[in-house]
Amino acid sequence: MAPPSNALREIEEIPDMGITMPDGCRLSARIWRPIDAGEDPVPAIVEHLPYRKRDGTTARDALTHPWFAKRGYACVRVDMRGNGDSEGLMEDEYTQQELDDAVAVIQWLADQPWCSGTVGMMGISWGGFNSLQVAAMQPEPLKAIITLCSTADRYADDIHYKGGCLLNENLGWGATMWSYSSRAPDPDLRSNWRELWLDRLENDPFLPSVWLRHQTRDAYWRHGSVCENFDAIQAATLAVGGWGDAYKNTVPLLVEQLNAPVKGVVGPWVHKYPHFAVPEPRIGFLQEALRWWDHWLKGKDTGVEDDPDYRAYVMNGVRPARWYKERAGRWIAEDEGATSHLPTLTMQLTDAGLGQEGSLNTSIRSPHTCGLESGEFCAIWLGPDMPGDQRGDDALSACFDSDPLAADIEIVGAPKTRLRLSADKPQAQIAVRLNHIHPDGASTRITYGVLNLTHRDSHADPIPLLPGQTYDIELDLDHIAYRIPKGHRLRVAISSAYWPLIWPSPETVELQLTEGDIIIPTRPPGQSNEYNFAPPDAESANPVSVLRETQNSRRVELDMTTGETHLIIEDDFGKLRDETHGLITGSTATEKWSIHPDKPLSARGYCRWTQEQQRGESFLFTESVCEMWSDDKNFFVRAEISAFENNELVYSKTLEDTVPRNEM
Repeated sequence: MAPPSNALREIEEIPDMGITMPDGCRLSARIWRPIDAGEDPVPAIVEHLPYRKRDGTTARDALTHPWFAKRGYACVRVDMRGNGDSEGLMEDEYTQQELDDAVAVIQWLADQPWCSGTVGMMGISWGGFNSLQVAAMQPEPLKAIITLCSTADRYADDIHYKGGCLLNENLGWGATMWSYSSRAPDPDLRSNWRELWLDRLENDPFLPSVWLRHQTRDAYWRHGSVCENFDAIQAATLAVGGWGDAYKNTVPLLVEQLNAPVKGVVGPWVHKYPHFAVPEPRIGFLQEALRWWDHWLKGKDTGVEDDPDYRAYVMNGVRPARWYKERAGRWIAEDEGATSHLPTLTMQLTDAGLGQEGSLNTSIRSPHTCGLESGEFCAIWLGPDMPGDQRGDDALSACFDSDPLAADIEIVGAPKTRLRLSADKPQAQIAVRLNHIHPDGASTRITYGVLNLTHRDSHADPIPLLPGQTYDIELDLDHIAYRIPKGHRLRVAISSAYWPLIWPSPETVELQLTEGDIIIPTRPPGQSNEYNFAPPDAESANPVSVLRETQNSRRVELDMTTGETHLIIEDDFGKLRDETHGLITGSTATEKWSIHPDKPLSARGYCRWTQEQQRGESFLFTESVCEMWSDDKNFFVRAEISAFENNELVYSKTLEDTVPRNEM
C-alpha cells in the first residue's frame, strides 16, 4: 500500500553503489532512497560531478538529497570517472565520454526495480552545465532538469573567453581542477586506491594548456554549448541563477529560447544553492524543486506550469562593499518571457556626460592596473570577493555621468552599449561598466561587459584592427536587476584594460571614442506582479569536527622598486573530520596576479594549491603550482604537481607549454 502523498518516507543511504559503464569502468554513486522503494518504486534524481561525494560536496549533499528522498525520490550523487571514488580518467570538462556516462547512468537507473522509470537531473555549476548538455542528448527516461549557475555558451559565457577576451579564471580554475583531481579515492572504499591515485596523477591533463589552444569559438567550444541548438532540449527545464554569480545571462536566455517547458529564477546569490546561499534572502528552493519534480516526474498537478516564466530579485542600490550578508530588494515576476519585452531607456554618451546633448571626442589610455576593484570573476569561496568601490577604476577610465535621477529606476535585463571608436594598435580590448554613483561620490558597479575588439564581428574569425580606422561596435553587458534611487546618478565607465579579470592585449592601446550610447532595459518600480517564495528548508547538516578554521584574505601590494602591482588572494578552506565515516580533509589556495601599469607584457599569474587527506595512520598530501606569462607572440604556462604519502614523495611531474597568441 502506497504511503499518503504528504507523508515522509523512511530512507536508507548507500555510500558506494557501483554503476558499471558500457566500457567496464565502475562509477561510484551515493544513493539516498526510501527503504520501501522496491515495493513502491520512485523516480530518480541524478547529480553527476567531479567534486567528490565522499568529502567535496558532502555538506551540501546532506542538506539536499535526503530531503528529496524522504519525499519519494531516489537521489543519486555520482562521482564522474577519474574523480572521487570512481575508476577511469578524466580528460577534460564536458567531454562526450562524460555525457555518455551520464546517459548510461540515467538508463541504468530507469531499469532498476526500485525506480519508477522516470529520471531527473540536477546540478549547480559543472552539474548545471552537464544537465543541459545531457538533456540535449534526449535520453528517453530523462523528463526534467534543474540547472543552476550554468551556461548555454561554453566559449563566451564561461570562465574562458568572455567577449573574446582571455579570462584569468582560465588559469585560476584550471589550477583548481588540477588540484581537485590530484586527490586519491578514499582508502576505506577502494582496495586499489593507490593504483587509481597514481594513475590519475600521471594522466590528468593541465587544462589551461588545452583551453589556450582554442582561442576562437571553434568546434571544441561548440560541443556542449546548447545555444547551438536550443530545440534539442526537450526535458522540462527549471533554470536558477544569482546576481552575485558569474553566470548571470543563462536563465533569461533559456527562458526566452527554449521550446521545452521552462521557468527561470534569479536571486541575489553568489555561486551557491538558494536554500543556503548568500547574500540573503534565501528561498525555499527545495520546495520549488519538489513542485518541479512532482509535476514532471510523478505527473502531479503542482501548478508549476502556471508559474511566471521569470522570477527575479531586484536588488536595492547600496554602497559598494567587498561582501554582503544580505541585499534588500523585492521579487518581481514576468508572466511571459524574461526581459526582452521590457521598455528601454537610451542615453547618449557625450563630452558633457551621460544623457546630455553634444558631441563626443574622448580618448582612453588606461593603465594596466585598471580593474583592481573588479572582484572575483566568480564569487564562490565566501571571502571578500565582490566588486569594491569603483572610484579607483573610474579614475583610470573615461566616465560619463548622468544628472541626478528624477525618479527611481529599476534596471531589469542586459544593457547594451553602441560605440564608434578607433584604436592606435591592431589588437585592443574594451571594458564597459555601468555604475551607481551615490551622493557622496561612492561608485557601485551595477553590471559590466568586456570585448576583444578583434572579435567585434565574430568570435570564430577575429580580424585585426586597422589603426586609426573607425569601427561601430556593440557590447552587451551582463543581465542584472537593480534599483537606483531618485537623486543618485548613473555612470558609464569605459577602459582599455581590465586587470586582473582579463589578460591584457600585447601593447598599450589608446582608444578614441567619437559616438556612443547605452540602451538600458527598465521596469517601472511600482509595477505589480511581485512574488513570494516559501522560506528555506533543508535536512540536518553533515556532522563534522573542525580541526582548522577557514580564513580568506585579499590584498593589493605595490612594489616600489619594480613598479609592479600584485593582487594576492589567500584562501584556507580549513580542515575537517567527517564524523560519519572518519575521513579528514583540508585544502589551501594562493593566487598572485602581477602587472606593471605601463607594461602589458609584465602580466603574470601564479596559483598554488594544497590538498590533504587522512584516513587512520595514512596521510596523503598533494601540492600543485601553476604559472602563466606571455610575450607579444606567445602564452607560456608551467605547472608542477607533487604527491606525498606519509611525508614521502611518491610522485611528481612538471609540465611546460608554449601556445601562440591568436589576436588575443
